[in-house]
Amino acid sequence: MPLFVGTACLALALTGCTGEDGPAQARQTPSASTAPKPAPALTAAQARDVITHYSKTNNEANSDRNRALLDTVEDGPLYAMSVSEYKETEGLPTADRKPYKPWSYDPADAKLYIPRLAAGQSPWFAAALSDQKGKAPSRLGVFAESPQHKRWELVSVVDLDTPKLPDIALDRDGYATAVCADGNKQLAAGADLLRTGVLDNFATGGTNTGTKIFTPTKASKQQIEVHDKTGTRYGNQGTTVFAGAANRYKDAYALKTTDGGALILFSHTHTQTDAVAHSGLQINPGKDDRAWLHDVPRTSIQYTFVCNDAATVPAKAEPSRLIGYTCARTDASGPPVASWSHRA
Repeated sequence: MPLFVGTACLALALTGCTGEDGPAQARQTPSASTAPKPAPALTAAQARDVITHYSKTNNEANSDRNRALLDTVEDGPLYAMSVSEYKETEGLPTADRKPYKPWSYDPADAKLYIPRLAAGQSPWFAAALSDQKGKAPSRLGVFAESPQHKRWELVSVVDLDTPKLPDIALDRDGYATAVCADGNKQLAAGADLLRTGVLDNFATGGTNTGTKIFTPTKASKQQIEVHDKTGTRYGNQGTTVFAGAANRYKDAYALKTTDGGALILFSHTHTQTDAVAHSGLQINPGKDDRAWLHDVPRTSIQYTFVCNDAATVPAKAEPSRLIGYTCARTDASGPPVASWSHRA
């Protein structure tokens, strides 16, 4: 990333949901003087070192599309998205490949959201990131510690649709509070419902649930626009249909906001299926599809997209706000035509 991982509340592991959402009378609340404070996932200085290490290693991996090296600093949906960009580049003729330009996230300007973690919770933190020194953050990323390798990996990055960052609740030491991303009775929506709304924005233009779950924002309007414009681009010669797809990346991460709601970062997978309206027509893949479709005309093409999403959710029964999303095509396939004589 950019060439351009757990959340559904692996929650008992990630956020300790039972303590937050159980009946009040069933919870014992030690006094402030006796209750030990949960330790933070890491210190701010350590988090900035993680960001620096990520940028350095990411550049090394991207320079020659080294998947094994990239795998040491990325995981989950972000790794899938980055590898798909490697594949897309490798499908181009050498002359069409743009030279790689090194870049980095600026650790000094990163806004850190480091949660305190109770025993047994998987370490992670979020950061608002800028890829230009002195420039305001424009992305939200999630770093998680790999339980297998005990190393920090970037698992999700979302392009924000506004420079205004979410108002994350911080304690007097500057640490955030992780909350359950699903099954949380203190929130108007969880990651699963948000995912449903996002998929509906693409599939129906928000007609069924998308415009009910989300209040209009630049990000949600953009998803609806993708449905509306892409769905009609072939006119009477072809069709485009969006649908949800099997999602390997069900992890979600949530932080408490100052209004009692939460920022939830989650992922989804959807497909886009283009098809000709009748025999005698064909869809000619573009050059960016070459790695998957090899310039062979098709009667239909199904593209798969993996996406990262971010939304702020209120504590009361009101619509949520989709504040950003980022998608990458990770697959494309479809039956070839017998004749290559027509275009759709």
